[in-house]
Amino acid sequence: LRRSYSLLVRASSSEETSSSVQVEEVFSDLKEKWDAVENKSTVILYGGGALVALWLSTVVIGAVNSVPLLPKIMELVGLGYTGWFVYRYLLFKSSRKELASDIEALKKKIAGTAE
Repeated sequence: LRRSYSLLVRASSSEETSSSVQVEEVFSDLKEKWDAVENKSTVILYGGGALVALWLSTVVIGAVNSVPLLPKIMELVGLGYTGWFVYRYLLFKSSRKELASDIEALKKKIAGTAE
């Protein structure tokens, strides 16, 4: 019994060292990418804006959840839209092709390669 416990400890310690190595690799990759960024103030501004947007969205979601029937109504609207989307785009082969072409057109528009 004691022997199996020591094997368990050894296995967990080797996992911990491999995970710490992975964490160090992630941090070194992030540091390299941060050093490669030319306009750091813009990145910090966008990051701060993302945090403010996240905070604001949690405040709005908390306010919506505090209204008694509104969360259930929002769930019903979401389920209805999901059902419509599945029926409109995913149920039939021709509509799946249409969805794929719409997504490709949107990708080209975002990338700036659309004519």
